[in-house]
Amino acid sequence: MRKLYKKAVCGMLGICLFAAAFQYRNDRLQQDIADKILRFHVIANSDSKEDQQLKLKIRDSIGTYLQEKLQNVSSLNACIAIVEQEKTAIETCAKEVMEQEGVSYSVKAEIAQVDFPVKSYGTYTFPAGNYQALRVTIGEGEGKNWWCVMYPNMCFSGSMYEVVDEKAKEELHAVLTEEEYQEIMAEGKIHVKFRYIERIFNKNE
Repeated sequence: MRKLYKKAVCGMLGICLFAAAFQYRNDRLQQDIADKILRFHVIANSDSKEDQQLKLKIRDSIGTYLQEKLQNVSSLNACIAIVEQEKTAIETCAKEVMEQEGVSYSVKAEIAQVDFPVKSYGTYTFPAGNYQALRVTIGEGEGKNWWCVMYPNMCFSGSMYEVVDEKAKEELHAVLTEEEYQEIMAEGKIHVKFRYIERIFNKNE
């Protein structure tokens, strides 16, 4: 009985050590990546069907506008500088959509630090954490939000959103170190494995 208890304690200790190592690795990865990318974040006024549809229409209008402005951007700083210059125009894009839809919410475009959950783009998974983003808040900003990676360009390629084509892959690969790039590709699998271990750990409590 005592041996069984020791094995259980050792097993739980091993799981705790794995969890700590995983968290450290995840935090390090997130911080390194966050310093090299800019995300695009659109927050709806509410979760009503109309407001959620409006959010996507505003996203499309802003995306179409910025696609041309950012097509030749070759650095994060250059991307941020252009977005800062275009904030008024970005807000105008949103207002024009709202006018067409017959609503008159306020809208605010800003570069901000935003907490994001884990997000996957095909085979790429970006860890949860704090990232710099172009944040567009519609009205009260109480609805579900939408996001993508604006720099390097994973927003405006392929079918425009969340389709990682070869050019987008090359741009991402060029911005990140080889280790960071490979870890992003593996990150989704790591999360699956970690959730499995969490379930085992919870059963032992």
